[in-house]
Amino acid sequence: MRQGKFIVVEGIEGAGKSSAIAVVEEALRAKQIDYIKTREPGGTDLAEKLRDLVKQPSDEKLTKECELFLMYASRSQLLANKILPALDQGIWVIGDRHDLSSRAYQGGGRQFDDQLIDTIAKITMGDFKPDLTLYLDIDPEIGLQRAAARGALDRIEQEKIDFFHRVRDKYVELAKRDEHIVHIDASQTMTQVHADIRQALATHLPTLGSL
Repeated sequence: MRQGKFIVVEGIEGAGKSSAIAVVEEALRAKQIDYIKTREPGGTDLAEKLRDLVKQPSDEKLTKECELFLMYASRSQLLANKILPALDQGIWVIGDRHDLSSRAYQGGGRQFDDQLIDTIAKITMGDFKPDLTLYLDIDPEIGLQRAAARGALDRIEQEKIDFFHRVRDKYVELAKRDEHIVHIDASQTMTQVHADIRQALATHLPTLGSL
C-alpha cells in the first residue's frame, strides 16, 4: 500500500486551479507533510516535450486520435517516473490535472467513447487513481475570459465554446459518479472557494483534519 497521497486539482481554463493548488500546499505545510507538485501533460523531461506537441499551435493539424495518445503517453511517463516513486516514499503529490482531464477534454470535448478511453487508461495506468480530486466548476464563458486575460491562448484553449461546454458537461457527469471527486463551485468568492477546498481536504483525508 502506498504511503503518500495523490491530490488532483481539475477544471477548465480559468477555473482557478493555481490558487486552489496553493491552498492545498498550505494545508500540507501546516501538517508538515512533504510533497511535490506535477502538471499534465508534462512533469518530466520527456513528458514536457509531449506537452509541447499537444499544446502548441502547429502548421500540421494534430489529429484528435494523436492528441489522445499523446496525453496518455505523457501521463504514463509522469506516473512511472515521478508520481509513483514519490508516493512509495511517503511523499504526497499535488497534481495539476490527471486522468479526469482526458476523460473530460478528449472524452467529452473530442467525443471519444468512454470504453475506448477506459482501455487506454488501463494499459497506461493499470488501476491507479488519485486519493482525492477537487473539480473546480465554472461556466466556460467566464473561465475562458479569465484565461484570455492571462495572455495568448494555447492550441486547445482556442477551441470553440461548444467544445468547452461538452468538456464541462463531462466533468460534471463524472464527478457525480465518483465519491473521490469533490465538485466545488468556482464562481463563488475566492474566500468561499478556498473554504470549500479546506473542507474537502479535511473530510476526505483524515490526516488533514481540523484545517
